[in-house]
Amino acid sequence: MPDVSTLDHLVLTVDDIPATVAFYSNVLGMQAEEFHPADGSTRTALKFGNQKINLHPAERPFEPKAQHPAPGSADLCFLTDQTLENWTHHLSQLGVPIEDGPVARTGATGPIMSLYIRDPDGNLIEIGTVA
Repeated sequence: MPDVSTLDHLVLTVDDIPATVAFYSNVLGMQAEEFHPADGSTRTALKFGNQKINLHPAERPFEPKAQHPAPGSADLCFLTDQTLENWTHHLSQLGVPIEDGPVARTGATGPIMSLYIRDPDGNLIEIGTVA
């Protein structure tokens, strides 16, 4: 039976692409990139490691798309090599409130410790470190 091996990218539907790019770049250290798919349009992605997040504007998401795309409907977990203490300080400096944490959670490969914040659309963002 065929199976998948890794996540290449995911798509977030957002209300304001520049605000989303600013948040994910300044708060999470991702790199914004414009790209041009085969249809000739110009799109925006956020790159980190070997993955990326493609951004779809809520008022005109690209086809094909999720059946019910909506800003603020995602719950994402990102792993970090930094301590949660460093993240707490960084988030405080930027005025980003921590919703919860540090709390013990279970990640894809085992125990993690996590902090939770929200992006400009209200998506829940978990920042975890291997416990």
